[in-house]
Amino acid sequence: MINRIRDVRRARNLTLEEVAQRCDPPTTAQTIGRLETGTRTLSLAWLNRIAAALDVESSALVSRSAASDVPVAALLSAEGTRAPTRTERALPPAPADNLIALRVTGGIGDYRSGDTIWMRRVEQPDLASALNRDVLVPRPAGRFVFGRLIAREGGRMQILPPGAGSRQQVVNDPPWLAVAETLIRPL
Repeated sequence: MINRIRDVRRARNLTLEEVAQRCDPPTTAQTIGRLETGTRTLSLAWLNRIAAALDVESSALVSRSAASDVPVAALLSAEGTRAPTRTERALPPAPADNLIALRVTGGIGDYRSGDTIWMRRVEQPDLASALNRDVLVPRPAGRFVFGRLIAREGGRMQILPPGAGSRQQVVNDPPWLAVAETLIRPL
């Protein structure tokens, strides 16, 4: 197994010190560095601890083969395009138990036909983190509502579908909802 802690940490733009402080309980940057390089044995407990600090599944930190990440060739901002000042790598979305995908078959709002939206399922206690984000909510008979979660009152979810002139939808006590996390757009 190959340790991918460094790749994931860099893809999240975190320093060794930031990861060390996010661990529960906090540790030192030196310890995280040793675990990354393999000079210290990476136990299952450490793997789970670091995965929680990086907000990823522990399986994302190990690989049976060489890393499947991609080099970042350039950075784009309002000031223009420039080369990165240090080597950076981007991680493609990795499947996980709580991830689902939404494929866009017809352009609507900010989404284009061919887009794939990776969404993370959240349960009732974590619904506050979904407010003002695009969500997918199941409805009876195999139907769904997709749009921006604009309000939540008790078990009532108020969702504004994408696209001009869309009317607000209300869903009562959904069993789960999924929050849009990553947009994959072919060019």
